[in-house]
Amino acid sequence: MRVLIHPGRVQNGHVLIPPSKSMAHRAILCAALAKGTSVISNLDYSEDIQATLSGLRQLGAQIEQDQDRAIIHGITDLTQVEPMTVFCNESGSTLRFLIPLFSLTGKRIRFTGKNRLLQRPQTLYEELFHQQGNHFVQNEEAIEIEGALQPGTLSLRGNVSSQFISGLFFSLPLCFKDSRLLIEPPFESRSYAEMTIEMLQKFGISIYSQKENSFWIPGNQHYSPHDEQIEGDYSQFAFFAALGALNQDMECHGLRLDSKQGDRRILHYLKAMGAKIQVIPEGYRIQQSPLHGTRIDLSDCPDLGPILMVLATFAQGTTVIEHAGRLRLKESDRIAAMESELKKVGANVSSTEETVTICGPTVWKGGITLSGHRDHRIVMSLAIGATMAEQPIWITEAQSIAKSYPGFFRDLAAQEIEVEELDA
Repeated sequence: MRVLIHPGRVQNGHVLIPPSKSMAHRAILCAALAKGTSVISNLDYSEDIQATLSGLRQLGAQIEQDQDRAIIHGITDLTQVEPMTVFCNESGSTLRFLIPLFSLTGKRIRFTGKNRLLQRPQTLYEELFHQQGNHFVQNEEAIEIEGALQPGTLSLRGNVSSQFISGLFFSLPLCFKDSRLLIEPPFESRSYAEMTIEMLQKFGISIYSQKENSFWIPGNQHYSPHDEQIEGDYSQFAFFAALGALNQDMECHGLRLDSKQGDRRILHYLKAMGAKIQVIPEGYRIQQSPLHGTRIDLSDCPDLGPILMVLATFAQGTTVIEHAGRLRLKESDRIAAMESELKKVGANVSSTEETVTICGPTVWKGGITLSGHRDHRIVMSLAIGATMAEQPIWITEAQSIAKSYPGFFRDLAAQEIEVEELDA
């Protein structure tokens, strides 16, 4: 699908931010592991969330989906699962959360996906499985495992993805003995691991932080049913916060002001660039503001990278984005993708393996076609910038937004930004 974004000023200025995909993954998984019934409400059935629900059904959970909630009857016996193939679509969270969990079945399980999912590194799990004498094979078509995750003292690198750590947090409490998880510094995206611990606590699971990078995980624990309403998504808030700072004031509602989400960091970087932000009930008012360059550390919030690059093109002076290397391992190489597309609109962008440097401001030229690189965050980021261009801009592969925010263009159009969609 292609979309044509017409430049224009926001007229409505209000948006309800969709529920957090990260928190939804965690709540659904905990509910599926609880013996009993849980209701998870305020859900947005993105492709990633559907992938997690599908995988948990295969593991034995009974799930009824309503318009914006799921009634989940938890798994009674993991050992009753037969060998099978689990399709994770393009969801890294689904894959990395389910690998250690499905290992507890002891059966041979094959995980498949699409686009770049199986090219994303799974080395931490591969090393762990092989250390414990279990089967783990990855190729371009699938990941195949067999053999149950064993408790004990486990050590993981902290600079790859916190999804591996969260995956172990879900599974190790179900093992027959206690475990200690040691994270080798630097511990990047730590906030995502803390989000997992917070959700686990709501479902009756205890994980104790002993030292800065050490966690004690008692075994033989049991998940308890719990009803959870999913909070708003700061990752998606970032797009409309940027729209407010660049285009016209925006009031963004539906957010938890004390959230543990790492992408809440967008508030810090907007302020650092000169944006004026006002706290309102369950959200923020972002005022259109002249922006200036700054230094940005992406180590704890890599998903903010694309929209921060767009903001930087409109800022006066130089913005340097550091510790951005993990962007190269996402749905696309987000550094290369954004550098390519931003140069098309006239931006002064350069990069190394780990950094991005942008000198602004740029007057976005329009009348061109930008590639979405089959990446939801690339598409949405470029769409926000296109509202400020000199002429309309086409963006290809715009259907990618279904991965995390199916209603994005609807919400953008509700601001009276003209959006044309074309199946091609």
